[in-house]
Amino acid sequence: MTRRRLLWKVAPPYLAITLLAVIATGWLSMHTLRQFYLQHTRDDLEMCARLGLRDLPVSFPETSSDSLQQLCKSLKEISDSRITLVAKDGRVLGDSDADPRQMENHESHQEVHSALGGEPSFDMRYSVTVRQNMMYYALPVRRGAEIIGVLRTSLPLTSFENVLGALASKIIIGAILVALIAALITYVLSHRVSRPIIGLVKGAERYATGDFTQKVDLPDSAELATLGETLNKMAEELDTKIRELTSQRNEQESVLASMGEGVIAVGADDRILFMNRAAQELLGAEGGRTKGRLVQEYVRSSELQQFIGRMLSDVEIPAPREISLPTRANQILQVSGSFLREPGGMQFGILVVLNDITRLRQLEGLRKEFVANVSHELKTPITTIKGFVETLREGALEDTDYAQTFLERISRNVERLNAIIDDLLNLSRIERDTDQSEIKLLPGNVGDIVRSAIAACAPLAEERQIKIIVPRLEEIPTQINGILLEQAVINLLDNAIKYSDSAHEVEVEVERVNGAAEIRIRDHGVGISEEHLPRLFERFYRVDKARSRKLGGTGLGLAIVKHIVQAHRGKVDVQSALGEGSTFTISIPIL
Repeated sequence: MTRRRLLWKVAPPYLAITLLAVIATGWLSMHTLRQFYLQHTRDDLEMCARLGLRDLPVSFPETSSDSLQQLCKSLKEISDSRITLVAKDGRVLGDSDADPRQMENHESHQEVHSALGGEPSFDMRYSVTVRQNMMYYALPVRRGAEIIGVLRTSLPLTSFENVLGALASKIIIGAILVALIAALITYVLSHRVSRPIIGLVKGAERYATGDFTQKVDLPDSAELATLGETLNKMAEELDTKIRELTSQRNEQESVLASMGEGVIAVGADDRILFMNRAAQELLGAEGGRTKGRLVQEYVRSSELQQFIGRMLSDVEIPAPREISLPTRANQILQVSGSFLREPGGMQFGILVVLNDITRLRQLEGLRKEFVANVSHELKTPITTIKGFVETLREGALEDTDYAQTFLERISRNVERLNAIIDDLLNLSRIERDTDQSEIKLLPGNVGDIVRSAIAACAPLAEERQIKIIVPRLEEIPTQINGILLEQAVINLLDNAIKYSDSAHEVEVEVERVNGAAEIRIRDHGVGISEEHLPRLFERFYRVDKARSRKLGGTGLGLAIVKHIVQAHRGKVDVQSALGEGSTFTISIPIL
């Protein structure tokens, strides 16, 4: 729909009314003037006719033509109107402006015909004789009761018509001038009216775009000023409401964005209303526009799709369930939901919460595996001890040689049990102290710690004929827990010595690398295959279980090393290959 400016809505009707008033006034004036003039002319003609009738000779119409002609001319000089004498049969007997002999019979003329009938009559028409528009008045001439002729007076209307024409031209010119003045006045008035309205419109447009900093100016008009005040008040209320809503929205978005759980709001039409960052990461929808898209575009899990579909179609909230995502291996989500309702109670969608419990399930698996490993590790020596005890009870105690052998084996298994329990207690203590930040790091020298660890492992190395060499050992002062760090190095050296063949070497290096103190222990033993490396630092994980037990290992040494290094905010790494030996590296930041 085409919208016109206020000027083009106000100006045409205003101009039309003005022109209509001017034209009506002009027409009424001309009509009144015409009627006045015609009435005045009629009165003059009637008076002249009656005066001429008084001067008419008694002998009319038998009077000579010359006398009647002379009479008509003399009467014209007195009355300034044309005088015509007509006989009873319509013949013109005399005329002040023309030769009667050249004039046609006037019996058929309306005014003459009416006068011959006894009634004075007026008429206006074009005169062929004088070639002008004329007004005629015909008065019957009586002799007694008999009508013997007609005396007619007439005046031309040309001058009056010229006056009326001139007046009409002036009226038209005046109408044009009035129209121009009216148009100018209309433009000025419409501009004065529209200017404050335009200001209000621009202010409303600013408000519509959210700019409430500048208020609209109040016009002089009371009505428009009230409108401006209403707009300003509305803008203030809108600004307050928008600020409140924006603050609430930002708070909600911040809360939802910082949540570790994924949150998805789905409308009744199966389209996404909202998806927080955690849900996008879980479903692989990072960086994309999710609002308004179908759930199937981002949710690839058939189990999750079924859960959402069931919630949209059911009236009851389903119980939380666990699902796995096909896009990520071994990822488990706990899914729960609730209905989204309007203030009136009308349901318009659902809210789905995704909680990543993969780590929890992994920890539960590790816990179960740890319990199973502990049970297995403890059960083996206990079973052995129990067997030897029963054997001794059954009579082996009488045989001194067997009894001594069994007691030695029982002692070794007791020592093994004691070592496992000690390592478990140490590991538990280290984990607890690390979590509670109770492990104190004091100034110390990494080089001194490594030397002390080498000295502690030297007897075992000599026993197995393993030579410990130190190609590089830098003095690196930093914040450490000397007892724990020495235990970690001893555990690694002990493993390197035990898993190396006789006459081999174990290399120990200490040096600064990228702001950290690195301790490298390299052996040339049997090595470790690649598939074992990721789990090497788990509790009770052994590459060669039989050999580990034979060498007296508890399966907790490397786990203890890992937690000690983590307590120093460092990391431990291993590189190994079968038949080529292994290299364990402890990296501790220099504080």
